[in-house]
Amino acid sequence: MDQGTATSAIGGTADCFYSRAGTAILPMVVRAEGIRFWDEAGKDYIDGSCGPMVSCLGHGHARVIEAMAAQARRLDYAFTLVARNRPNAALAERLARLAGPGFERVAFGSGGSEAMERALQFARQYAVATGQDKRTRIVTLEPSYHGATIATLGISGDQSQSAFYRGFATISETVPAPMPYRRAPGQSVQAQEAASAAALEAKIRALGPETVLALVVEPIGGITRGGNVPTAAYMRAIRETCTRHGVILVFDEIITGIGRTGPMFAMEHWPDARPDILVLAKGLGGGLAAIGAMLAPAAMVDRLAELTGFEFVYSYNAHPVACAGALAVLDEIEERGLLANARARGRELEAGLRALAAKVPLIGDVRGCGLYYGVEIVRDRATGESLPQALRPMEKMRNQALAQGLMVYARATSGGKYGNWFMLAPPLNVTATEIAEILDRLERALRGFAAEVAGLPAA
Repeated sequence: MDQGTATSAIGGTADCFYSRAGTAILPMVVRAEGIRFWDEAGKDYIDGSCGPMVSCLGHGHARVIEAMAAQARRLDYAFTLVARNRPNAALAERLARLAGPGFERVAFGSGGSEAMERALQFARQYAVATGQDKRTRIVTLEPSYHGATIATLGISGDQSQSAFYRGFATISETVPAPMPYRRAPGQSVQAQEAASAAALEAKIRALGPETVLALVVEPIGGITRGGNVPTAAYMRAIRETCTRHGVILVFDEIITGIGRTGPMFAMEHWPDARPDILVLAKGLGGGLAAIGAMLAPAAMVDRLAELTGFEFVYSYNAHPVACAGALAVLDEIEERGLLANARARGRELEAGLRALAAKVPLIGDVRGCGLYYGVEIVRDRATGESLPQALRPMEKMRNQALAQGLMVYARATSGGKYGNWFMLAPPLNVTATEIAEILDRLERALRGFAAEVAGLPAA
């Protein structure tokens, strides 16, 4: 197939299903190593966001590859309803020890959407088994994103998908997420967060606390909020609200877990606001192993096992090869000091992005922590006015980055209602030299983007 063609007479690459409006022809990559891809013509691209924040050790990591190959040669597959396997046990113990008290039990799936499904299934089964069968309502933040299955799409706060959801999926109840860059005139960050926390309390009371099963939140804003970091006061408030009403608090750390924000888990930023259930994926497998995990308290899991059991299983639960790969990812992070590297390189990335913001007026906001930053693009920095969606600004930005050999994760949430941004999330083992190269390519892409949109109409 020609590099510049998404489709052929039959077959076609994955992007043949995507919208054709305003998108660039994607490169046909044939090789990857470290932070780079190469296409068929030999052009190199820096993977500036680890795909969708997945390849946390970069590409082609030999240690992880060898661990998975060795496990496949020894034991390739074992279905969890008929057999146990050692990599499952070892990875569960490792994650439980890293997460600390309250997360003694771990269930595995083949990715983030599946892990989130398991968290919802577990919470509901526990409620039913303990005589709380009225608890069916799930509350999430608007905007938010929690997966790509029908159920997880239904609990995601993204208004651009409303036509898809309507009459088809069970939709969660939502409350406004804190969006510091999008505050009301004169409103402080603290006041916005207090209003969001108050809205959660009011929502639970309006629904009836006895009907609310869980609150699902991304502790640090994911792709739908562009890396917003809440204050400790807000996190304590939502924790206290959930505790007060017997609502299970689920942290979606599919993106922010496994070192992405500096500590191993984002929840460590707020030690007095820990969740009841923790969901992980993406970086856990380093882009080589398809794996997700749900961590829960032994008290809940063991009680449920005695009452009814929790036997919702998938074919690839606790796959031994995937578990072996995840163990190798954790070995590399701990033995190479990659959490410290993430914090140090993250400071360099933030400084570079803020320096770019001083030179490029289209940058309205830079936010995030560790090696996870969102850059919001605006028409007018003084007012925060967004570029009109008719211009498809994020597609243009992504295309400009590709032209400069840089891949970034860019999107418009809820049809642009909350703004436009792209994400930068290089691997945890990125070097200072590589951070500088990412920033250099990004500056050229931003200047090309600014030139492209300068003369375009407003709508």
